[in-house]
Amino acid sequence: MTLDPILLIGGAGNVGRQVSRFLREAYPELPLLIGGRDLASAQQAAAGIGNAEGVAVDLDAQDLGLGARPVSAIAIFFTDTTTAALQFAQRRGVPYLSVSPAMTEIGPDIAAYMHRPKAAPVILGTEWLVGATTIPALEFAKTFRRIDTIRIGALLDEQDEGGPASFDDLERQTQALPAVQARRNGAWVWRSGDDLETRFRAADGAMLEATGLSPHDVFGLATVTGAPNVEFNLAIGVSSSRRRGEPMSTEIIIELEGEDQAAQPLRSRHAVTHPEGQMPLTGLGVALLLERLVGLDGKPAVRAGLYFPYQLLDPAAYLERFTQAGGRILELDVR
Repeated sequence: MTLDPILLIGGAGNVGRQVSRFLREAYPELPLLIGGRDLASAQQAAAGIGNAEGVAVDLDAQDLGLGARPVSAIAIFFTDTTTAALQFAQRRGVPYLSVSPAMTEIGPDIAAYMHRPKAAPVILGTEWLVGATTIPALEFAKTFRRIDTIRIGALLDEQDEGGPASFDDLERQTQALPAVQARRNGAWVWRSGDDLETRFRAADGAMLEATGLSPHDVFGLATVTGAPNVEFNLAIGVSSSRRRGEPMSTEIIIELEGEDQAAQPLRSRHAVTHPEGQMPLTGLGVALLLERLVGLDGKPAVRAGLYFPYQLLDPAAYLERFTQAGGRILELDVR
């Protein structure tokens, strides 16, 4: 299968390098364009990937500074406040994937899609670690007849370096935004002030101070499961592995409450972990989405539409690659 290059805007950063690694391992001949504002950095990153080229991307230019150069898909790893990359993808009719803007920031992207809904696939990829939360949660949900409550607790180790773009995103979404959304008793509410502060238990049982966040997982999980209570909380501190004297890791605690298939009360608690932190799972999710979007997995390329990642990724295929990449899922005691 011969494809035009996939353009990774911000591809010289930590997430972009992980995406390139996963794509290169699976598809040695797949051409990549590593795009960035700093041409030298993009070229340096491309040189270490193989069959890749570094290019300067200008978000103030309608053609992104690429001229007539063809691309087969675009992924962008920071918030594009101009929507230039999305509109470029729509004009070219190629898939567009962003993994940065919060739900409160995607109005421009939604407007661009609504005006040209048949132009290209548009993926709102700001799920926590791009699939590593919602896909396992939906698999756990299959044992329930009814789900009343979903609580997600994400733990980022303070030693987990996400890079400048990731830091900016996290700072913006946890400090600049005065409130986040959750679902309570079937209604969407804003959490603000003291309501943002909470606690949850890490995989090893340690109690963590956390603050509310509302990545796209909150909205997707509530919609798919119908759960009347859904919330997401983030803790930054010492991961369970580091408390054991091991290197840092990342973990996602997924708690479900409801009824089993026999209408009896049921609670479950799992941890999704990776020993190298947040970046490998984020990179894996993006790489698998790009594979799916352009049909590298042998299935037809995705048609124009507006999607969340979990709507495109096959759970079994995702979890297999997740395990191969070093991810682990642990069943925890319910407390």
